[in-house]
Parts: sequence; C-alpha cells; structure tokens
Amino acid sequence: QVQLVESGGGSVQPGESLRLSCAVSERAVTTFTTAWFRQAPGLERLFVAGIIWSGDKTLYSDSARGRFTVSRDDTKNTVFLEMSNLKPDDSGLYYCAIAREAYGYIYPSTAEYNRWGQGTQVTVSS
Repeated sequence: QVQLVESGGGSVQPGESLRLSCAVSERAVTTFTTAWFRQAPGLERLFVAGIIWSGDKTLYSDSARGRFTVSRDDTKNTVFLEMSNLKPDDSGLYYCAIAREAYGYIYPSTAEYNRWGQGTQVTVSS
C-alpha cells in the first residue's frame, strides 16, 4: 500500500517562504497525479496545487498561482511544494495526495484522490 509522508511545515512570518516535501513509498508519482491540499480548522480541504503523472503539467489554485511551485524528484519519489510570499490565509494543515486513477487531467477535488498523508502544519503569522 502506498504511503505518503509530508514534511517541511513550520511557523513563519508573512512574506517568508517554506518548502514542503511529500515522500512516497512507491513510484506512484510517475503513474498518478499528485496534489497538495490545505485544510484550515473547521473548513473543508481545499486544492492548492497538483502535478500530473507525466510531470509536464501542473495546476494551481487562484491563491497559489504565482507564489507556489509544485515539482517532483522522480529518483526520490518525492513531490515538493515551494511556497513564497506566504500570507496568513495560507495557514493550515497541508496534505499530499495521490489520485485514484491515472487521469489525463489534474482534478482539484478531494474526491478524485484516495491516498493521503498525515499532513504537515503551516502557520503564517506576525
């Protein structure tokens, strides 16, 4: 069974940067879309960014576009989320997820993902 482990979260001030990592136990990242989601307390889990299995397409939420970059290292089965110019609204628990099937599209919906990590906390506050 595929396992995902997120790391890299922390507490930062507005305008600072963080790099999240998602280590995957198998080579699922080159077979299925991998995505990042954020969940703030009491709110639904929201799509942040995703990278398709072929690695040549990415998708970002409106709030992430221009500030965040999703990438991966296939040799390490690891997906990254580089976050810059962080804002308080970026705070939350960040989850890495792998899609149910080898879709040819990056779906920004939790329903299309069936393998999840435990999350890593990001707090942006002055």
